[in-house]
Amino acid sequence: MRLRRALALGFLLAAAPAAAETACPAFFAEGWPPALTNPKLAARTVPLCFEAFAVLHSGASRTPLYAAERLTRESVAEARAVARDDRFHEEDRIPEADRSTLEDYVHSGFDRGHLAPAGDMPTETAQGQSFSLANIVPQNRAFNRGLWAGIEESVRRLARERGTLYVVTGVVFTGGSVDAIKSRVLVPTQLYKAIYDPARGEAGAYLAPNRAGAAWQAVSIAALRGTAGVDVFPGLPDTVKGQAMPLPEPREFSRGDEAERRGPREESWQDWLWREAGRALRKAIRDALRSIF
Repeated sequence: MRLRRALALGFLLAAAPAAAETACPAFFAEGWPPALTNPKLAARTVPLCFEAFAVLHSGASRTPLYAAERLTRESVAEARAVARDDRFHEEDRIPEADRSTLEDYVHSGFDRGHLAPAGDMPTETAQGQSFSLANIVPQNRAFNRGLWAGIEESVRRLARERGTLYVVTGVVFTGGSVDAIKSRVLVPTQLYKAIYDPARGEAGAYLAPNRAGAAWQAVSIAALRGTAGVDVFPGLPDTVKGQAMPLPEPREFSRGDEAERRGPREESWQDWLWREAGRALRKAIRDALRSIF
């Protein structure tokens, strides 16, 4: 009896991460979340669902490994009407030792770069969630505000043209040594944005180094798997994964996109004071409610 219980418990614990990863299947092509093919990436991962995207967060890198979205013509139009409000915040659903902090990025020399872009978010709530540090990686400032911003905008325009796209944005860590800010948060060497068009049955990915003056390349989903250690669209046929779809050249922002072109600002001591005061107030309210109920 004890052996059966132990085996059952072990099975449930082993199955829990897979079950959690499919908790928000609407963001995944064919309902299948990206599959980690490099076992080194699997340690201390936490899948998280948000209103308009899902992420898989790594406690080893203290960054997300990927963010998944379903972009539609309607959601992109709705996102255009949401004013950007930079409210970066720490993610309480991640163990404290495994998550990045606002302090990590202060004077780091890197932008707090979104994987699921704020400019994709169709509601104020979704946009606020996109500023969770669980969705943020250290990005070279020139790259984040230049080429990468152009890639994000090109994908939104493609979604408006095509109607529906599944998008997975993620990081690559390569080389003998990887930089880390504050000796805590790993800096990606490359970033990718993979796209699947379900109507046309084609897929491909932008891949670019995380540095100033970088040039992007279009790669197939199969080639991306070898580089990133992730099969971003595991439910697709090999024939689709093996052929890179034509991707639009990253486009410059229009005047109406000025708010999105602005990079995130450094947190001042006033920001920190307001954030800590808000956190203390929320804790006091929770404690008061617990005492009543």
